[in-house]
Amino acid sequence: MKKNLLALVLTLALALSLAACGGDSAPADSGSSGADPAGTQQPADPGSSGETYKIGVCQLAPHVALDAATQGFTDALNALLPGQVEIDLQNAAGDTPTCGTIINGFVSGGVDLIMANATAPLQAAASATADIPVLGTSITEYGVALGIENFSGTVGSNVSGTSDLAPLDQQAEMIKEWYPDAKTVGLVFCSAEPNSQYQVDNVQKYLEDMGYACTQFPFSDTNDMASVVQSAADASDVLYVPTDNTAANNAGIIDNICRGVKPVFAGEEGICGGCGVATLSISYYDIGYKTGEMAADILTGKANVAEMPIEYAPQFVKKYNPATCEALGLTAPEGYEAIAVE
Repeated sequence: MKKNLLALVLTLALALSLAACGGDSAPADSGSSGADPAGTQQPADPGSSGETYKIGVCQLAPHVALDAATQGFTDALNALLPGQVEIDLQNAAGDTPTCGTIINGFVSGGVDLIMANATAPLQAAASATADIPVLGTSITEYGVALGIENFSGTVGSNVSGTSDLAPLDQQAEMIKEWYPDAKTVGLVFCSAEPNSQYQVDNVQKYLEDMGYACTQFPFSDTNDMASVVQSAADASDVLYVPTDNTAANNAGIIDNICRGVKPVFAGEEGICGGCGVATLSISYYDIGYKTGEMAADILTGKANVAEMPIEYAPQFVKKYNPATCEALGLTAPEGYEAIAVE
């Protein structure tokens, strides 16, 4: 009897011991319990939290320069915040009122950030919201675009971004390098784009200091573009076209009039590839990528948009259009790279 009792006691003790061991090991996989073993609930690194951000992109028109800027922006965000960005890309097809409609849709939809690709989308975004961060790209001069006098380089509100401005004095010198004996330069641009006016005003000053006689030839839109370009070609030895979205989107009109007849110097590579002889250009992909980096910093709390100065392209490259040069019988001076025209 005593042996049976002792065996029963030992059996009960063993069962209790096994139950205790099992209780200790059960929480080993407790990731969903809300517990914080070993202090794992540390602040996540920006970009690793898994939070998703909604970004609205409004691009003014479909052309090479703006397309490249948008691609750079998208690539940067996908690299820095992989799987965390939802980008709503909309194109206004060159219509300024459509920019306002697109931007208002982003605001009412509660996006986390707006990227405005070109001046008209930037102006629409700055008017539509004072709360949502807005980053511009492909903007020549933010003070001009936003009506800020004595612009210091930082907007100071919910707006910042990148500029596509290349040195205008060097663009004027480029014309002198190719055509030192020319007398007249026609400055062709869209009067609806304030940054285009800013560029031609400044290039004109530099060219007149070099001894050229300059005339501005503004067109209002594509309806009068061909007639204005024809007048400029008839009245001028050389034409200059700034970084102008309407001109970029309709470079074929300029090329049809000027190819083999009058040289056109352009403010950026896309226009030059369509109708120009040469340009001092930036990489629109690069400024778009920089804009994406700025966006990632804003979204993850690394930076305050109100304190971010406008960023500029890090380098400028002299390029020429081989087909246009051949049509005019021109040989590019030393130091120019050929544009790869499709």
